[in-house]
Amino acid sequence: MSAREKTVTRLDSNYMHQYDVYIERQKRKKQRLIRRLVLFSLIALLAIGSLTTYHFKQRDLRAEKMEEYEQLQDELATLKKDEKNMKEEITLLNDEEYVLEIARTNYFFSKEGELIFNIPQEKPSY
Repeated sequence: MSAREKTVTRLDSNYMHQYDVYIERQKRKKQRLIRRLVLFSLIALLAIGSLTTYHFKQRDLRAEKMEEYEQLQDELATLKKDEKNMKEEITLLNDEEYVLEIARTNYFFSKEGELIFNIPQEKPSY
C-alpha cells in the first residue's frame, strides 16, 4: 500500500457494505469457476486416457489377429495343395497299370516269365 492509501479513511456506509458483499461474491464465483474447470479438466483427462488405452489395446489385438489370420491363410494354402496332390494320387491309384508299376518297382513284383535283378547302387568315387 502506498502512503496515500494509508491515510484515506474508509466510510462505513450502506454502499460500502454492498460493495464489499459484491466483491466477496465475485471472488467466490471465480473460485467456483476455477474448481469446476479443474474438475472438468480431470474428467476430460481421465476420459482421454481411457480412450487412448483402449485404442492401443485394440491395435495390439488387431495386430495379433492379423498375424494369426496370415498363419491360417498359409496353412489353408498348404492344405489345399496337399488335397490337390492327394486327389491326383487317388486318380493314379485307380489306374491299374500305375499300381502294377509301383508294385514292380518297390516290391519286386514281376510279370509272368520276367526276372528281376537287384543291382546295388555304386557309390561315386571322388
